[in-house]
Amino acid sequence: MRLAVISLVICGLVFPLVITGFAQLIFPSQANGSLVQFHGKTIGSSLIAQNFSLPIFFHPRNDSASGVDPDITVQDAYSQIPRIASATGISADKLQQIVDQNQEGTFWIFGTPYVNVLELNLALINQTGSSVYKNFR
Repeated sequence: MRLAVISLVICGLVFPLVITGFAQLIFPSQANGSLVQFHGKTIGSSLIAQNFSLPIFFHPRNDSASGVDPDITVQDAYSQIPRIASATGISADKLQQIVDQNQEGTFWIFGTPYVNVLELNLALINQTGSSVYKNFR
């Protein structure tokens, strides 16, 4: 009985608290969920897909099994450029430049390049000004 109680305390309390404290010290942003701030307001996490449905924003993919993947392929982002250009009046070249600037790589030669939808939409707002921002709030 003592062994069970000691194991419960060590494995159920001490170990998780030590690991959580270590994570807070070494990787505070990641330990808190990689939250994204916009003008001082938390708007989401870069690790979980956000629901963007307005035609002025890039949309997350809707075919993933869980629906929480925050990334889309660069080709998927390119395919959304005509819709966004039409809705915002921003040139397709400017939108393609924003996508290219926010492209994230993969490990060496494995995988395909991708973009994080939330960060891409924030870059869209930051680089194009208030015309898109007013719809984001």
